[in-house]
Amino acid sequence: MAKTKEISRRIKSISSTKKITRAMEMVAAAKMRKAIEAVLRTRTYANLSWETVLHLSAMANGNGELRHPLLVSRSETKKVAIILITSNRGMCGAYNAAVINKAKDSIKIHPNVEAEFILVGKKGASVYSQKQIVAAEFPKSDVLNNSSEVVPIIKMAIENFLSTKYDKVFVAYTDFVSAAKQVPRVKQLLPVDINAEDEYLGIVGDPKVSVTKDLIAQKKEKHLAGSTGFEYIFEPSPEEVLDKIIPRLLEVQIYQALLEANASEHSARMSAMHQATEAATDMVSELTLFYNKARQAGITAEIAEISAGANALLD
Repeated sequence: MAKTKEISRRIKSISSTKKITRAMEMVAAAKMRKAIEAVLRTRTYANLSWETVLHLSAMANGNGELRHPLLVSRSETKKVAIILITSNRGMCGAYNAAVINKAKDSIKIHPNVEAEFILVGKKGASVYSQKQIVAAEFPKSDVLNNSSEVVPIIKMAIENFLSTKYDKVFVAYTDFVSAAKQVPRVKQLLPVDINAEDEYLGIVGDPKVSVTKDLIAQKKEKHLAGSTGFEYIFEPSPEEVLDKIIPRLLEVQIYQALLEANASEHSARMSAMHQATEAATDMVSELTLFYNKARQAGITAEIAEISAGANALLD
């Protein structure tokens, strides 16, 4: 009897947990739909703005024009900053561990380069226990209203890059591919690297708007072939325009990375809660079977005892 009571208590406990995971799955699914809508609304603009930065970088590093300090690569890399985007809460499977490991792996490739983390999201604090240097922490909103929320992050990154504190600035985030697939990525923001190994140069994956090295080279050739040799006077100067537009374009990239991370987080949490619900269902089924067997064994034992007692009285 004691064994059946214990199994019954476990069944009730797991059933209660199953209700919680089911509710969390439904909440995550609702948030995921909204997050995906936000990602799709801005993804094309983010890709095209990054294409603009790539063209500016090609001009800055190609023929000596537009030598803006945010676009020019440095001869030696001593210190880098990684903007690490994680979630504020757990219960989302390996989502946070995957992006943190991706960022750490990118550091291990260059052992002689010092790295500092700029954390966005509470779960990124786990890098403290891994003996990583943290330069700053920023709060992460689960629902981004506009890109102004990322201004302090990109402002800090640009100021430290211009002051030569950092030679490169990266952003580590999770790229949303589908509800079943999220890919952790590390993308170089400063300076813009036209020769990056990634064929898509770290751009969020949009099949309609994608930029490859070949496309950049073709457009550059068309630009040079179409040059007439005339001199134009710009007002304001190109330097003034770039001082305004480049930080804005980089701001868009951080904003898009946060949107991608939010969509990936809710997708990962929905998937994790769905798996937890299915696991709870399987455990309840298995425990119910054990309960029935134990109950039947108890009944059989009682019948046997009654029969033995009756036989003893007859004798």
